[in-house]
Amino acid sequence: MKKTVLAAFGVVLIVAGCGGIRESRLNPFNWFGRAEPRETVAAVATPEDARLLVEQVVDLKVEPFSTGAIIRARGIPPSQGWWDAELVARPLDENGVLVFDFRVFPPIAPTPQGSPRSREITVATSLSNVRLDEVREIVVQGGTNALSSRR
Repeated sequence: MKKTVLAAFGVVLIVAGCGGIRESRLNPFNWFGRAEPRETVAAVATPEDARLLVEQVVDLKVEPFSTGAIIRARGIPPSQGWWDAELVARPLDENGVLVFDFRVFPPIAPTPQGSPRSREITVATSLSNVRLDEVREIVVQGGTNALSSRR
């Protein structure tokens, strides 16, 4: 009987100790916080990429998974019909800031503006745990604003 009670007590102590991991950096769900507004980083001319920056970035989420994280961003261009969206990564800077440019092609023919909801574009990319080791902040920027998520 004593062994059963001691074993049960030990299990209760171990489970109670797991509550501290919820707030620790060991928990992958704590890797990056909520998106916050940030100043845009100076644009870099890339002659091989003719796409423009999306007008406004409205949402940024960094979602962990077993081998890394998925960076998902939502942007709103000035009109409907923008296409071939991609998050284009810049080199990691010395402070651990990884900047992504949210790039899209403009419509080929004139298109109506439409509602903001009808113009939304969602794009995502993934980063491996190896690449995330050096990253302290992820920034996704558009033409008029940028959002960031920090560790």
